[in-house]
Amino acid sequence: MTIGPRRRAVLATAAALVLSLGACSSNSSSGTKSSPTPSGASSGSSPSASAPADGKAVAVPVGPGPQGSYTVQKQPPQGSCTYRYTKDKQPLPDRSCTPGATNPKVTQATLKTTICRSGYTADIRPPTNITSREKTANAASYGYTGPLRDAEYDHLISLQLGGDPNDARNLWVQPPSPGHKPGAGPNNPKDSVESKLKAAICAGKTDLVKAQQAIATDWTTALQVLGLTKQAEASKDPKAEDGE
Repeated sequence: MTIGPRRRAVLATAAALVLSLGACSSNSSSGTKSSPTPSGASSGSSPSASAPADGKAVAVPVGPGPQGSYTVQKQPPQGSCTYRYTKDKQPLPDRSCTPGATNPKVTQATLKTTICRSGYTADIRPPTNITSREKTANAASYGYTGPLRDAEYDHLISLQLGGDPNDARNLWVQPPSPGHKPGAGPNNPKDSVESKLKAAICAGKTDLVKAQQAIATDWTTALQVLGLTKQAEASKDPKAEDGE
């Protein structure tokens, strides 16, 4: 039987439709893998912190927040983290290992009862018997071989800026800054930046989240990015430790 041009066109269209449906069925049955979790962030983080281009604000993971009893947190594998340095040789953490993590109890609406209240950071700070063991393990993560007393186990987003107290993503062994005298303990100009950011937040001069993003991205440029280069430091909280 001879098939006319019009019938051939109809049959060709039908065949194409059958093939298309078959392909969709095959894809559905085999399953589709979800995108992998960014390195350094847990699968439950929201939002995640991926490694951005330098100078770009980062989205920061949310940590578990203050705990009634703290436990030693697992650190990244030995030698898996690499320090970054600015042109002025100031140390910055590895973004994959230490993207920062925020304290869910601290929000723009709770500032007066959290970070802007005297004594808040002392209430949530993990004990040294926990952090000292984490510090030793984290030094191995970063390959830090200098004296531990000259390095600070630093909250990337400090407690006074609403950083999570003991999330491993928010803590790193920060090596000494330029001009350090060996054996003199940490010299950390980042502390001054954090104090100025806290003062600006509590005075309503900047937004909490913007300050957290700026300090997590690059603490050396945070004040400039937020237009706070002339900001004075916050009044010393007698219940707080340096660098909180």
